[in-house]
Amino acid sequence: MRGIHFADVPPSQAKYVTVAHGSVIDFVIDIRVGSPTFGQWDSVVLDTVDRRALYISEGLGHCFVALEDDTAVSYLVSEVFAPDREHGITPLDQTVALELPFSPDELLLSPKDLAAPTLLEAKANGLLPTWDAARAFTASLDETWRAAK
Repeated sequence: MRGIHFADVPPSQAKYVTVAHGSVIDFVIDIRVGSPTFGQWDSVVLDTVDRRALYISEGLGHCFVALEDDTAVSYLVSEVFAPDREHGITPLDQTVALELPFSPDELLLSPKDLAAPTLLEAKANGLLPTWDAARAFTASLDETWRAAK
């Protein structure tokens, strides 16, 4: 299992995710403080049968669980990885309450993901993006695109 990861806004990191081999259940979590859907999530199965892909906008949290061995997930991202702007939330957080396909005892998590704060701890520590900042950033991208036309 890969924990709930996200990046500072701006610039954050939009992601286009697909599976090159195997299958995952992929979760998108609204972690934008002030959003009407803060703390809510949705999921989709990504695999090599249906060949679905998922776009994850700036300011959202992302997590996945491999459903089979040797699964390979592929990302196209809007920004390069920048460790100083990257954060995580434990995927086992009861406030988020992801509906996982395996019991927590069966999941393999990195030490970083196991030590990550809960959603409410990340909020209290000022780590989470805000709804307003995420909306302003994506609006600035729209304006830049329109100006280039």
